[in-house]
Amino acid sequence: MKFGTKVIHAGIKPDPATGAIMTPIYQTSTYAQESPGKHKGFEYARTKNPTRSALEANLAALENGAKAICFGSGLAAINAMLQTLNPGDEIIATNDLYGGTYRLFTKIFGRFNIKTHFISMDQPNDIESYINEQTKLIWIETPTNPMLNIIDIEAVCAIAQQHGIRTCVDNTFASPYLQTPIDLGADVVMHSATKYLGGHSDVVHGALVCKDETFAQELFFLQNAAGAVPGPQDCFLLLRGIKTLHLRVQRACDNARTIANFLKEHPKVDQVYYPGFESHKGHAIAKRQMRDFGGMVSFSLKEDTFEAAARVLGSTHYFTCAESLGGVESLIGHPASMTHASIPREERLKVGLTDSLIRLSIGIEDIDDLVTDLKQALG
Repeated sequence: MKFGTKVIHAGIKPDPATGAIMTPIYQTSTYAQESPGKHKGFEYARTKNPTRSALEANLAALENGAKAICFGSGLAAINAMLQTLNPGDEIIATNDLYGGTYRLFTKIFGRFNIKTHFISMDQPNDIESYINEQTKLIWIETPTNPMLNIIDIEAVCAIAQQHGIRTCVDNTFASPYLQTPIDLGADVVMHSATKYLGGHSDVVHGALVCKDETFAQELFFLQNAAGAVPGPQDCFLLLRGIKTLHLRVQRACDNARTIANFLKEHPKVDQVYYPGFESHKGHAIAKRQMRDFGGMVSFSLKEDTFEAAARVLGSTHYFTCAESLGGVESLIGHPASMTHASIPREERLKVGLTDSLIRLSIGIEDIDDLVTDLKQALG
């Protein structure tokens, strides 16, 4: 089954009761049982819901995994992943990643004696020096947020496998349309499904997709025991959004390519971060492991101040100043004061996240309008 067919049909069947093509919203907290313990596969909606089950089957198919487990947000999904660790365990994570992930690793799980080493993964072999008997998880985010660095998933996972270490890839920026990390050796894929999977900025959702069914059962236990589950309407909205994933992401990729080239030539722009450029240090890897280069573009200004960035963010018409990404509408954000404010400034600067850095989530609007909007905002 090709991808454009998967998004519409994988794991989804007409409703057996009515024949409804769209998966119904099973808005119920509990289910009738014929007798104690004898039921139709559903007992209590925190544990299982038919709308959520359809979504989980669909997501597993899109990522070529064994099972998917859905959560109330992307951070809830990451939280469940980290709950499989024990005090004293260690994580190796990329040093350029979403601020909420950094906060969860350091401020929450750091309190339970779970240590994270934040390192550059540009050279996968550099990981070896951080591996010890306590290393239990390697956390990969690629393309990274917000610097759009590219990590060689296959190379990192090969190193992890040699040492018996589990790998999890945050695939939020790429979506399964652009890359499928399990095919490259990853054990688990994480999504903030709020973003490209939902695609319409109307739902908050998270998911983990596992290569191995045994580990998936461990995560299903945590999903039920901790209860950070999505509601059935959220699952319905996500199923709706996924049906156009390939169309939306491809249009965003096409628009991003044009915008990156425009910014590269603008006299007020200093650096443009976009893996589609041949000059990008991760371009060759991105070309190999991704189907296109994504709909995200970051850039810094020659006037490297917060005030200069704020003037641009306050002057756009079609780019809305907002957090999040991956919707049909274009968004503009300032990572240092918005999505990555929880990361100390000195740590941000180490990866190039300057005070003037601006992150664009390119939508599916007419490209001429988007370029005109940025032109007048920069002017």
